[in-house]
Amino acid sequence: MPTHPESDANQGPLSPEQREDLTKATERAGKILGAGKVATFNGWTLGAFGAVSLLFGLFSLTGFIAGACLLVLAWNEFRGRNMLRHFDPQGPDLLWKNQVGLMGAVIAYCAWSMYRAVAYPSSELAQLEEFAGISADFVTDLMLLVYGAVILLTLLFQGLNARYYFARIQMLADYLRETPDWIVDLQKINVETRS
Repeated sequence: MPTHPESDANQGPLSPEQREDLTKATERAGKILGAGKVATFNGWTLGAFGAVSLLFGLFSLTGFIAGACLLVLAWNEFRGRNMLRHFDPQGPDLLWKNQVGLMGAVIAYCAWSMYRAVAYPSSELAQLEEFAGISADFVTDLMLLVYGAVILLTLLFQGLNARYYFARIQMLADYLRETPDWIVDLQKINVETRS
């Protein structure tokens, strides 16, 4: 059957097989690049909390250290995101480890705050009890409850986030193994032009 030149021109320079490979690779890449969007959100959130903590850290060594840790973790989120966008296998590895680091930092901060609340009760608590009639023990118990809840929520959310990134390690390895190099290069260019 004869082919029509105009219909061949409308199909572009790619063969039907190449177009199918490109479509499949784009679908697989979406799950990987979606993790980059999560990392962007995490990075900006950590950066904002880190900046605020650093400002309050001008009056507290603990706040300063917490702010500095959060800013380092935010920087790592952005690094991992950029690696993911270039389909670098080290990207998801850095991101899941960064979430474990965040988990450790938050738990350490909460544990330290709980210890300080019990071992070194604030003099303001005694004044609060004197002027407002609120028991210092009640406030201490409330602080312990809040910090304990933060620890549990951190274990849940950062644990799930670390697991999410960890799953992208195998996805990215499969993507790189199954995808022709010309498609990977094309998708890298596509990601860079959209950013």
